[in-house]
Amino acid sequence: MSALVRTPKADGFFMPAEWQPHRQTWMLWPERPDNWRLGGKPAQAAFAAVAQAIARFEQVTVGVSAAQYENARARLSPAIRLVEISSDDAWVRDTGPTFVRNAAGEVRGVDWAFNAWGGLNGGLYPNWLRDEQVAQKILQIERCPRYHTPDFVLEGGSIHVDGEGTLITTEECLLNPNRNPQLSRAEIEQKLRDYLGVETIIWLPYGLFNDETDGHIDNFCCYIRPAEVLLAFTDDPQDPNFTRCQAALRVLENSQDAKGRSLTVHKMPIPGPLYATDEECAGVDRAQGSQLRDSGIRLAASYVNFLIVNGGIIAPCFDDPKDDEAKAILQRLFPAREVVMLPGREILLGGGNIHCITQQQPATA
Repeated sequence: MSALVRTPKADGFFMPAEWQPHRQTWMLWPERPDNWRLGGKPAQAAFAAVAQAIARFEQVTVGVSAAQYENARARLSPAIRLVEISSDDAWVRDTGPTFVRNAAGEVRGVDWAFNAWGGLNGGLYPNWLRDEQVAQKILQIERCPRYHTPDFVLEGGSIHVDGEGTLITTEECLLNPNRNPQLSRAEIEQKLRDYLGVETIIWLPYGLFNDETDGHIDNFCCYIRPAEVLLAFTDDPQDPNFTRCQAALRVLENSQDAKGRSLTVHKMPIPGPLYATDEECAGVDRAQGSQLRDSGIRLAASYVNFLIVNGGIIAPCFDDPKDDEAKAILQRLFPAREVVMLPGREILLGGGNIHCITQQQPATA
């Protein structure tokens, strides 16, 4: 499928908000032994639980390798569609397409360049060819027209939009020289406007401390409705996230969106601090060029890393004292949706959480 010549904005397309109706959610099946412990089996159980929870609210499609097809089929309900898609790892938020739609309800997809969160300058593994093909394969399966940015690296977890012209991201990620060193800040902003149909870009300085994606926004701050955001937050000056949260709060409180509205900022506590155990780290294979797992490194745990689905919220919990507070906050902010909390530790051990392992496909008209 050849790529479209023009940009989404030129064709009247934009990225809708996550709370708009979905056709389905996409996932990929984890199996990489140098990222997921014990051959990926604990992670597969966690991913299956997420897929089953989402399937209560909307259709789910899971991409799986040929080698893992039979195993995945046995672990997932028949209602969940499996398609054979090879990948280097299971982060479909970042390797899958970003879907855009127009006013008539037609849906297309953006296939961004991908370099494993930094390429050879801090990337998490040294070969990402199969990941680079994921977005195109998904769009071909859906017979969905494809835009392509071979000269622009972007991960879906690095952006959040309100569907009304405003995007939030972090300087830590999008201005990192390991993504698009050839582009200025203004040129990166223009790419976002051209391919996501946004007008206003709000830059937070940093994401969450020790986030190995270089500070993805979806682990730190998200839109919950137009002009309202939810920010991971701590009041503890000794927490390394404290200065990051304060800096983000200052920016958000002094920003206006594309409609000229000031933002209401809701705060979400940060769990932990959480660390991997020596046993958990020992279960991960060692491989040249892959991210090492070390029990001394704080995990970037966040309740903000949830997915909005049709009628529900699928969010992580961590067997942490703040779990109940987090659920109560989500239920207060989303009173018309059912909040489902699922154990997120196994996904966190791999470097992300529920939002990172899912990608919503908007409904057509």
